[in-house]
Amino acid sequence: MSKKDNVVLVANQASTPLGHRVAERMWIPFTEMIYKEFADGERYHAFPEPIAGKDLVILGVTHDDRSHQELIDLISGGRFWNANSISVVIPFLGYSTMERAKPGSQEIPKGITRTRQIFRARPNYVAFVDLHSEAVLHAHAGEVRTSHIWTDELVAEKIRKTGLTDYVLVSPDYGFSKRVARLASLLDCPHTAADKDRYDTDKTIVGQVSSVVRGKTAIICDDMIRTGGSIIQTARRCLEAGAKEVMAHATHLVMAGQAMEKFARGPITRILGSDSYPEKQEGALFDVYSIAPLLSDVIEDHLDI
Repeated sequence: MSKKDNVVLVANQASTPLGHRVAERMWIPFTEMIYKEFADGERYHAFPEPIAGKDLVILGVTHDDRSHQELIDLISGGRFWNANSISVVIPFLGYSTMERAKPGSQEIPKGITRTRQIFRARPNYVAFVDLHSEAVLHAHAGEVRTSHIWTDELVAEKIRKTGLTDYVLVSPDYGFSKRVARLASLLDCPHTAADKDRYDTDKTIVGQVSSVVRGKTAIICDDMIRTGGSIIQTARRCLEAGAKEVMAHATHLVMAGQAMEKFARGPITRILGSDSYPEKQEGALFDVYSIAPLLSDVIEDHLDI
């Protein structure tokens, strides 16, 4: 039996389409879980084949409570049925912006507490894609191997394929500027950062953008687009500073609330993003690429297959 023959790749329901793409890249079958839902809302899961002694790989976003719990159930099920190893890849981590609690606030830092729930289900390995904060990597007692998968090379290749020759990368705030600087070094292009202040949970003010964008295409880069407010504000500041066009890139296309309508009316001409978030966006404004090639490489390297 080859090492690949010992691998069973499954996914929670929200990550099933991406799971098929990863399996195709790895040249292994994708194993569909058996699902049922009872009238009272309880959910039934079963592995369709024995997994004792197998290397179980679970792909699972945790973008909502249902998917988060389902991922924990799959890990726990793998332990119950004596999988040889359990490797988890989380394309998008829900609550990832809530990794801190302000002193005296009594708020729950769910980015940390929910990630601990995943670790306490006892997987052997957990990989995350383009985290908002690496603090969650350390939310365990050292018994789980973790890794942070950066999509920089994929992003750089996607930007190259746009055919643009005169562009500048823009970070929507100074906190993300190191990541944007790394991308700029791969693309050998200039970069800058906007001034942004947050004054409420989903509300920000973007002050100004450097004149380095003048006469160029500005590509605003962020880890995720949630409501779109700060990226649209940054786009307007770029145009005010003389940019001839504004595009955007974000790994995780969350697009919550009225985000789609905002972008349809806004100044951004094109949005690049991955299929890490379920129900990837379609339409003239969006150019979506798959992270399946990257995830398949990570899994193969980890399992040495």
